[in-house]
Amino acid sequence: MERVADVTGSPARPVEEARVNDYDGFAEAYAAENENNLVNAHYERPAMLALAGEVSGRRILDAGCGSGLLTAALRDRGAVVTGLDASAGMLALARRRLGDDVALHVADLRDRLPFDDGAFDDVVASLVLHYLEDWGPTLAELRRVLRPGGRLIASVDHPFVAYTIQEPRPDYFATTSYSFDWTFGGKSVPMRFWRKPLHAMTDAFTAAGFRLTAIGEPQPDPAAREPFPDGFHDLSRRPTFLFFVVERLVQDPQETRDLGGDGRTGR
Repeated sequence: MERVADVTGSPARPVEEARVNDYDGFAEAYAAENENNLVNAHYERPAMLALAGEVSGRRILDAGCGSGLLTAALRDRGAVVTGLDASAGMLALARRRLGDDVALHVADLRDRLPFDDGAFDDVVASLVLHYLEDWGPTLAELRRVLRPGGRLIASVDHPFVAYTIQEPRPDYFATTSYSFDWTFGGKSVPMRFWRKPLHAMTDAFTAAGFRLTAIGEPQPDPAAREPFPDGFHDLSRRPTFLFFVVERLVQDPQETRDLGGDGRTGR
């Protein structure tokens, strides 16, 4: 799911599993905040679209599509997009935004996905992998539904940011959870994410059969300087998210034959 960033955070605290990350409980308020704010609308989404590049005609899975903002932007650029999210409430908002011409599925990224092997040219995973302690099963499924040579474009909380919001500081080299409250419309909601060191992220992609092709720490959209002067200055000077583009490797000999023998697609 897309998420509104809170880079200040609160000290880590125990959170009841049944209450955390309950997007159905605050879908409307979250979607309204996400629409035009600095960090999502003028930083994270533009960076994802820039990494995706020319997408006309490409089959793209928006894994963790939330209310469909990135989905809509990709569709408007000519992609054939499918949305997936674990929150039925968020998908209801996405349906309202997208109409009936985009397929939407309720599914958890920790489970087997309801798609055929090689169904997509690209997968975008916008601020979603840091909800998962173990990336392995999810990355294996995303690899399965990508065609050989297809791309996974992902954004996550920057590991340095997630490390520095906790006191006392955790072991940087360990995978650790961190929790805090978001506030929407005066209502406080508990959230929990998982922080990994950078090498653990890249190792997870490699172990799942991907090749790292780009890693980014972009700047916010210059157009945000005037409406968000203070936030723009701050966001321009410290990292908030980390962006990856990884390519699905060809590992099956039949896939190599299907691609003409060299494992490349020409797309």
